[in-house]
Amino acid sequence: MTTSWTNLQTKLTQCLCPPGNGVFTVNTAKERKEQLHKALYGQSDNIDTIWQSSLEKLSESSKAVILGIASDCGGGILRGANWGPLFVRSTLLEQYPDLNAFDMGDIRVIPHLLHDKYLNEATLSNCRKALYQDENSPYAVSPLTITEDVLHDFYAQFPEKGIFGIGGDHSVSYPLTKAYLQAKKKQGKRAAIIHFDAHTDLLVERLGIDLCFGSWCTHILDDLHEKHHLIQVGIRSSGRPKSHWENTFGVRQHWAHEIREQGVDAIIKNILTQLKDENIDELYVSFDIDALDESIASSTGTPEPDGMFLAETMKILTALADNYPITGADMMEIAPFTDSSGLGIESRTKTLNAGAEISAFLLNEMAK
Repeated sequence: MTTSWTNLQTKLTQCLCPPGNGVFTVNTAKERKEQLHKALYGQSDNIDTIWQSSLEKLSESSKAVILGIASDCGGGILRGANWGPLFVRSTLLEQYPDLNAFDMGDIRVIPHLLHDKYLNEATLSNCRKALYQDENSPYAVSPLTITEDVLHDFYAQFPEKGIFGIGGDHSVSYPLTKAYLQAKKKQGKRAAIIHFDAHTDLLVERLGIDLCFGSWCTHILDDLHEKHHLIQVGIRSSGRPKSHWENTFGVRQHWAHEIREQGVDAIIKNILTQLKDENIDELYVSFDIDALDESIASSTGTPEPDGMFLAETMKILTALADNYPITGADMMEIAPFTDSSGLGIESRTKTLNAGAEISAFLLNEMAK
């Protein structure tokens, strides 16, 4: 772990890249990247230098800091969430130009990699050479490992700031929440994770891989003060009943059908009562876009019917923000080129608009 701002700044310039560039391409989406860079920096050339110079302003910037992790290596059979950071950012800049947030850039992603622990020494050496031009570099090479390493240093240097992560498949939330929870424990804060999703993400492993979009929640439970400080909302696609997940893992769940049957106000009351009883200080909101009904968000890898609607989602988030500071958050699984509705660009626009509205709300709360 680095111990100074100078060392952290060096690490950021090595392990990150300009916003939107986390998906490595030569010509693909070149125009979209240039449009994003013009919106952020007023030009599309010499971006690496401009972005690195912008990092010098991080210490005096907003409490809300955006980080893109354009990785879908931990996803399922339908990929494409690696384009989420580029498209979500562009939608935010277009529709919410007055957001008070600092964009720190993207994690540098080798798209075939997930976590360094899965790699042998030869692969690590080759990837260090590719990313850092140094096969003996001290830096990690896989997106999940890089993210956690960078954020441990980030929170040590800037304990008053929060990261808003844009993914990427939901495995990306593993390092985002792990670093956040460990930082909050060091600060003496009791933090809860509010996880919006159609799926529990509580597998122990999937096909032998322990860190992926379907298992990341399981592997942050020990970083919470209590396992039931993981509160899941919108669950509806599961091979097992609610009782299995709550009894096995100790988490708390509010399934989508309960929101229909009991009303959103009752769900809000239950969540707030639990948070108060547990003396929670701060909240992290992890939002998988498939928590929303597929009629709203079909540009994602696993859209599901009978989900949450935007109005009730915003009502829950507003109630949470009215009672607790939201000091970390993420938006996951928006895959702009993936669509199950057959509506094409209309579906993409609808999904992005919903994701941007939720993201803008969370960023505004984090900036307070």
